[in-house]
Amino acid sequence: MSQISSHSQTTFPKSDALEVHLLGLVEFEAAQFLQERLVYEISGRADKMGGLLLCEHPPLVTMGREASRQQLTVEERELQARQIDLKWVNRGGGCVMHLPGQLAVYPILPLHRLGLGPEEFRLQLEEATLRVCREMKINAHRADNNQVGAPTTGVFCHSGQLATIGTAIKSWTSFHGLFLNVCPDMELVRWTQMNTIGVRPTSMTAQQVRPVSMHKVRESMIRHLAGTFGYSRYHVYTGHPLLVRKKKRIYVDAKHSVQRP
Repeated sequence: MSQISSHSQTTFPKSDALEVHLLGLVEFEAAQFLQERLVYEISGRADKMGGLLLCEHPPLVTMGREASRQQLTVEERELQARQIDLKWVNRGGGCVMHLPGQLAVYPILPLHRLGLGPEEFRLQLEEATLRVCREMKINAHRADNNQVGAPTTGVFCHSGQLATIGTAIKSWTSFHGLFLNVCPDMELVRWTQMNTIGVRPTSMTAQQVRPVSMHKVRESMIRHLAGTFGYSRYHVYTGHPLLVRKKKRIYVDAKHSVQRP
């Protein structure tokens, strides 16, 4: 039996699986376009099929609805000197520095058909991340909401904030998501403040005092997200047919630059 999208009139085979796409290193705008396309498709279905995009981004600063320029710890001219763009986006959360070594997790899920509200969605996203951390032998926890002025979202450990959350919902379908510091350049990460109470950002590699495999973290994140959101089946693909990649020159320092797809 097939289901028909109410807004595209396209026939879809019924599916309750989570469709996972590993995008690699991809421009933020390309990932955002793909999310918007998946939101359109998934919101028009009548089953529980969901999408999950996992990727890394070239250096970029995004500012969510709660962000302010005071969360930048460097002058904007320093960002411009490194050709690091600053982009305001329609998601929750504050200021985030994206760069290779940080895992961007974008769940595109039909929240109403999963029986989830925005708060339950956020808690389950955090829970999946906590399970990943425990699997990697990192003692992590949610925000301490008893602390005055403390952030209400994110994943923390004893030495700082590991992950920040900035989600959005359209037609009861989630997009944007969570950003987990696995092994990024922490000097660049600290060009922005991940919270408003001065808790320093940290990474999984810093906690382990040894390299942490991005591959293992991705694999763990897929399993725990699927389990937390009740998906008994998931399919993993490399790339996506609608993904459009661009090349951008990234300035590492004043003398060196690299091309990233």
